[in-house]
Amino acid sequence: MSRVVVFSRMGCHLCVDAISVVQSVCLDTGESFEVIDIDSDPALVSEYSDYVPVVEVDGIQQGFWRVDEARLRRALDSGR
Repeated sequence: MSRVVVFSRMGCHLCVDAISVVQSVCLDTGESFEVIDIDSDPALVSEYSDYVPVVEVDGIQQGFWRVDEARLRRALDSGR
């Protein structure tokens, strides 16, 4: 399981931007990440629909709508 998870959906321009930031940070830090399409699960749609993209590190939400690169890096550093 990846430490970093991005909850996303198709057609979401903010999701594209967030995935780009997460990918860059994860490449720099050697971490893996996964993208989960919330539309594949009604429970995820109910939880995240108004907030995508949502980024979690180690199961803890780090933000939604826009990814703060510095915060993501701090979260990854603190979990080591």
